[in-house]
Amino acid sequence: MELLEAIKNKAKIYMIGIKGTGMCAFAELLHTGGAKICGSDTSDVFYTDAILTNLHIPYTEGFCANNIPQDAEIVIHSAAYEAVTNVEVAEAKKRNLPLLKYTEALGEYSRLFYSTGICGVHGKTTTTAMAGTLLKALALPVKVLAGSAVGTFAGKETDARSTLNMGNKYFVAETCEYKKHFLSFYPSVIVLTSVESDHQDFFPTYNDIRDAFVEYAQKLPANGKLIYCADDAGAREVAALIKQERPGITFIEYGFKAAGAYKITNYDVDNEKISFNLEGFPVLWTLSVPGKHNALNAAAAFALTHTIMRQEGTDTTPQVLQKAAFALGEFYGSKRRCEIIGRAGGILFIDDYGHHPTAIKTTLAGIKEYYPNRRIIVSFMSHTYTRTAALLDEFAAAFESAGMVILHKIYASAREVYSGGITGRTLFEETKQKHDCVFYCEEPLDAAELLKETLRENDLFISMGAGDNWKLCRALFDYYKKSEKNKG
Repeated sequence: MELLEAIKNKAKIYMIGIKGTGMCAFAELLHTGGAKICGSDTSDVFYTDAILTNLHIPYTEGFCANNIPQDAEIVIHSAAYEAVTNVEVAEAKKRNLPLLKYTEALGEYSRLFYSTGICGVHGKTTTTAMAGTLLKALALPVKVLAGSAVGTFAGKETDARSTLNMGNKYFVAETCEYKKHFLSFYPSVIVLTSVESDHQDFFPTYNDIRDAFVEYAQKLPANGKLIYCADDAGAREVAALIKQERPGITFIEYGFKAAGAYKITNYDVDNEKISFNLEGFPVLWTLSVPGKHNALNAAAAFALTHTIMRQEGTDTTPQVLQKAAFALGEFYGSKRRCEIIGRAGGILFIDDYGHHPTAIKTTLAGIKEYYPNRRIIVSFMSHTYTRTAALLDEFAAAFESAGMVILHKIYASAREVYSGGITGRTLFEETKQKHDCVFYCEEPLDAAELLKETLRENDLFISMGAGDNWKLCRALFDYYKKSEKNKG
């Protein structure tokens, strides 16, 4: 049974790795479409546990061949699991059940709609979240899938979700470049935020990753649209290469350096609020999240929203623009994207997923601009040995906006094979050459006592990276919150 047939027939679909952000979001879309969903995952607790429970989607913790129901009609598995490492994937193959990776299934699903793939080395999650926020505010008939939980996607009875389900005409999804997963997607529109060297275990050179984005853009149909960031050299290069080969595609640029309607002007930061204009629209946009990079994400989100509005024949009246601007001003980010954990002891605690030198540098600069009177203390845990080795100098120079830096061991990935000598201490030694206040604690929680002695009122503490040093941020917030309560 093909996936599209399974969706149409509301079949029983079994999902391996159902707690993953993308898998859980996809399960929700399939569930709300009437399919019968169940699945399995590890016993680790994620925010997705609450979503699955709220949706009454059953799942088993732990993997076992007998978990797959006898009446399962199709199996979808996380890209993290293969037959050689997961007994359930192996069992599905043994039973000759139709078997799809998540990215393949998402691609098949995209064929049902006028679909947009949002991609880029940086910014794709926040851009998707902002686009969903705007599309929801304007009540357009769209489904949205983001790579993180988004507060503005939530309903009155739910916490943050990664999906919106507002109709069956358009589909907007975050699509991933790693291992060219996005090539399974069928886009009518692509939003391209950024292109630079990353995922060195799969793309050894910049040209390798650039060519993957070119290949993705080539999937656009003859009347397709490429919305790209004019401020990003890699995105501009991809657009230029596509223009040479695909003259029928519409190219839409956005950003501070853009020409046309989506050019950002009058950018300003005041009292923890960003404001700016877009050249073609007479409305003041405001943001409650820091950084020029988020102004870029917002411009991309509106460029996409406006594209869908025109497809629908919706006018951009002053009232519509004001409604869109208000919705964007109420956007406070998504999970692990400059997420405010809370305030305690006069200290602001933030957690962020930034794990590439450009993302780190840009995010910290944006935070410094947004909170000019706070000392920034950052805990960073590098992700993958290959990325750390390839971008060592860039990592070491990425913390210039921080007053104090604490580095940890490298958070390894099961997907890479590495035989070199790079460690967390290597990055520490390099960073010491560029920053005068750097410490090393192998395990993140080992830094707790040092930070309790160091943190003071009006500081901003941020945990950054794709590893598990977010636990340090949570532990410190809980400590100061408890201390605050005891004093009261």
